[in-house]
Amino acid sequence: MNHPMRLNFRYEWLLLLGALCCTMGCAAARPGSPDNGNDPLEGMNRGIFWFNDQVDNYVLEPAAKGWDKITPDRVQKSLSNFFHNLGFPIVAVNGLLQGKFVQSASDVGRFAVNTTVGFLGFFDPASGWGLVQHNEDFGQTLGYWGVPPGPYLVLPFFGPCDPRDTVGLAVDSFSVIYAYFIPYYYTFGARAVDIINSRALVLREVRQIKDASFDYYVAVRDAYTRRRAALIADQNDLPQNTQDELYQLQEEQ
Repeated sequence: MNHPMRLNFRYEWLLLLGALCCTMGCAAARPGSPDNGNDPLEGMNRGIFWFNDQVDNYVLEPAAKGWDKITPDRVQKSLSNFFHNLGFPIVAVNGLLQGKFVQSASDVGRFAVNTTVGFLGFFDPASGWGLVQHNEDFGQTLGYWGVPPGPYLVLPFFGPCDPRDTVGLAVDSFSVIYAYFIPYYYTFGARAVDIINSRALVLREVRQIKDASFDYYVAVRDAYTRRRAALIADQNDLPQNTQDELYQLQEEQ
């Protein structure tokens, strides 16, 4: 079920949360407040969230710090470009399913340029040619056609989600082309590199978010919900300059 686009997804909304904390003072709601973010399973979710955070604190973050020390920034960026490029089928197919034919054609062109001129996707000349990176998945497709998200969920290891996006994760897993040709035990190492590399790129941002949040769980929940709603509506929920900074951070991956 893990595919390149989803491996980086957790850190995309963490970066968004960081910007929200800066612009809104990180005014998170207190647990048990009337606005509970459609979270009837909060007790269970908080337990899973705590578990995920411990995994991050004691496994993923230390590994990412070590990786960051030995891996040049340019190499980290190239690796992230490569894994993003592998996620092309998910983005293009879901663009088509939403009727975004011009955007999907642009995604095909982006993949072709970066796979050839960009040396298998390690570099991103397509962005300089006006073929911008899009973010689409089947969870967004369901939301685009009016399927409600359902209650907020926290999944072990995956993090924030909801029933609609859980279905999206399962469907998108079938769009990972290389999985049909390469045994999973050969791709396990590559997946681990992608996860650690993605985490290394946001070490400072995640630490700032944790330090700034009154209630880290609520802050993450609200940022995730807001981010997904904005993606489905094809809207920016932050000022353009903040969006540009977030996009640049993602591009630097």
